[in-house]
Amino acid sequence: MAAAWRGRVVTTVLVPLVSVVCGFLVGAIAIVAAGADPLVAYGALFAGAFTNHNALAETLVSTTPYLGLGLAVALGFRAGLFNIGAEGQFYIGSLAGTFVAYSIHGLPPVLEVPLGLIAGMAGGALWASIAGGLKARFGAHEVITTIMLNYVSFLVASYLVDTKGLMLAPDVSTPRTPDVDPSAVLPVILAGSRLHVGFILALLAVPVVWFLIERTTIGFRLRAVGFSQGAARAAGISVGRTIVLTMALSGALAGFAGIVEVLGVNYHMTDTVAAGYGFDAIAVALLARSNPWGVLPAAFLFGALHNGAGFMQLETQISSDLISIVQASVIIFVAAPVIVGWLFRLRRAPAETVHITQREVDAPVT
Repeated sequence: MAAAWRGRVVTTVLVPLVSVVCGFLVGAIAIVAAGADPLVAYGALFAGAFTNHNALAETLVSTTPYLGLGLAVALGFRAGLFNIGAEGQFYIGSLAGTFVAYSIHGLPPVLEVPLGLIAGMAGGALWASIAGGLKARFGAHEVITTIMLNYVSFLVASYLVDTKGLMLAPDVSTPRTPDVDPSAVLPVILAGSRLHVGFILALLAVPVVWFLIERTTIGFRLRAVGFSQGAARAAGISVGRTIVLTMALSGALAGFAGIVEVLGVNYHMTDTVAAGYGFDAIAVALLARSNPWGVLPAAFLFGALHNGAGFMQLETQISSDLISIVQASVIIFVAAPVIVGWLFRLRRAPAETVHITQREVDAPVT
């Protein structure tokens, strides 16, 4: 038992932590190669993310979409599905929720905000279900289908929002949708900043997703399919139905992240609203080891890097693209825990297993 706990600590805590440190060390080497001082660069990065005026609040604003999208990708990972289409689901969720939020008027915020959120989640869920259905029915790999659906979603957004699009706001210099109704805007929770209620909603999503995965029959089926589709099928679990449901839930989380970004920050949608969040979310989920609780610090790290990069570039003239080097290095080390263990003499963790409670065994399978 003690050895199992030590192995779990190594897998879930030490390897990600050491990977982050190694990523920053690789970034420091790149800064030195560029002829700059890593301490100065990282000092500016820290200031831009935490200590400048409203910096921490802005970091939390940047963390919010990473939370929703990281949970979306992590949920797919637990079922053995690589949902690389979170970016596209983010777009479609934003489109659906924004349309509802600017079309409905006269309702109180207690109704308009949930309607916008539900529409965004429904849009993301339906979009992700396409890839899930193709895999369940025809065996099409979700990596290929979600990548292709990303491009389709970008083109759909461009068509609807750009010149003469159905969702184009009248008399605007930059193509975008109309502003959402004021009653649909997520309230600011810190005066003088952009930090909004969406951050609280994203925080609440973490325990909800954890409970779904670890304490429900749906979560058990999801984990069983991720561990072994053959064994799950032999136990009477519908693998195809579970795949579609998992992709729908993953897409709903991505759509939630998209509409929260619109209702809390932008108040309208352009065809570039995602800004790469969906692809970064893959790194967030990997760093979190597909653990919903691990998504929280991983999303905070990426939010800090995203928010501090601009100030670092302004103060030190070091390109903000350096952050991509740090992020990529972190993922390389996370994806190769054997290397981290060899470098730092960490004991290898035992293989991951599916933990089944008696309640889950007794639950009916349909």
